[in-house]
Amino acid sequence: MPSPGKVVTRSDSSSPSRVSRRGFLTTGASSVVGLSAFGCDTRSTVQDKLPYPALSQPQGPEDESWAHVRQQFIPEPGMAYMNNASLGMPPAVVVEAVAAGYKLVSRDPIRGRSGLQKAVDSRVLPSLANFFGATPGEFSLTRNATEALHLQVMGSNLNAGDEVLISSQEHPAGRNPWLLRVERNGIEVTEVFVSSPFEDARDVVESFERAITPRTRAIAFCHVTRGGHLYPVKQLVDMARAHGLISLVDGAQAVGMFPIDLDDLGCDAYSASLHKWMLGPIGTGFLYVREGAREKIRSTFSFNATPSNPALAPPGTADLPVRAALESALNFVEQLGVENVERRTRFLSDYLKSQLGTLPGVHLLSGPTSDTCCPGSTIFEIEGVDAMALVPIVDEEHAIHIDEHQRDGHNAIRVSTHVYNTTAEIERLMAALEDAAEKGVPRVSA
Repeated sequence: MPSPGKVVTRSDSSSPSRVSRRGFLTTGASSVVGLSAFGCDTRSTVQDKLPYPALSQPQGPEDESWAHVRQQFIPEPGMAYMNNASLGMPPAVVVEAVAAGYKLVSRDPIRGRSGLQKAVDSRVLPSLANFFGATPGEFSLTRNATEALHLQVMGSNLNAGDEVLISSQEHPAGRNPWLLRVERNGIEVTEVFVSSPFEDARDVVESFERAITPRTRAIAFCHVTRGGHLYPVKQLVDMARAHGLISLVDGAQAVGMFPIDLDDLGCDAYSASLHKWMLGPIGTGFLYVREGAREKIRSTFSFNATPSNPALAPPGTADLPVRAALESALNFVEQLGVENVERRTRFLSDYLKSQLGTLPGVHLLSGPTSDTCCPGSTIFEIEGVDAMALVPIVDEEHAIHIDEHQRDGHNAIRVSTHVYNTTAEIERLMAALEDAAEKGVPRVSA
């Protein structure tokens, strides 16, 4: 048994008549063909059936250029949703694609399952690969980033006494699997402190590099942290490769918000949720393992996995209607242009920051530049205000969904704005914050 490791702070029987049987078979075959086209090809058929304006690429980041995009979504009337970093709000085309897939398997389970699986293999995975600059065989679909992170951590080829460096800003989904390996396999985990915010990307790279010891075998970090800090992924990966280390990235808060080329980043593994910024159906994500890293990150399921057949994906019956609907989400974002999504989310965040500057007692915690701060998430503290108490007040009294960020020593508020939000909603939020301040919010102790 391996010695204990350690953590260092750093799823009527009668036969019909011959005539009715023939009629049934004829009708059934034609209906399956029709359903296959509707349920499995979501790129155009579902969109054509929806009573929404045609989707076109916006010509600028301002509200008027995105008004037709906002009409593609179906939020509760009167609600302002600014908690996309927790769970995205999928457009109607994605909702309808999921429903179409479930109708397909409900009417003909076997052919439905086969058709949906074919759609996933022949369209969803290639679309993912094209979108993220990789090959289809490098992707395994998962329910979320948490599942993917668990698979990449548990599959990493590490032994008792080997050390892993993680940042002090990791989400529990990224940190907890390492603690499991500490307990079960005797590896060592060192937390590398990263300030919040940090001034320069070099600070992060140098902090990791200084922490490397002769026992270090891997580094693991977020592409974008829960608080919206943007890590220098390519520089960290290059540094890791120079030291012969495995590089493992949590991309849950990054994918769909700005362009990502996994081949260019060069990391060994990348885990992501597709139901946040990518606007996919709930319960979708992926694990990317670079083809050249299949000896470093192995299957946790298959005893006979090989580099050519890595068997990294969880086995068994999958939620195929949900996975097939990813095609609609990918197509939606591609039609908008992910570069335009980045500009739009940056525009909204910058507008929010400018408005926050007029509110007394606000301390902005988001990074000072676009190199250190992601486009869509903004975190800030209001002097003396308990964020945990403020968030439900803003929800219940003003129908605005935001979130708290009590991490890294902060008692902060997180606002995550996506393409469907507006400057008018941001102004509503500012009025809600001012109203809460006037009425009084539970204060934090000095």
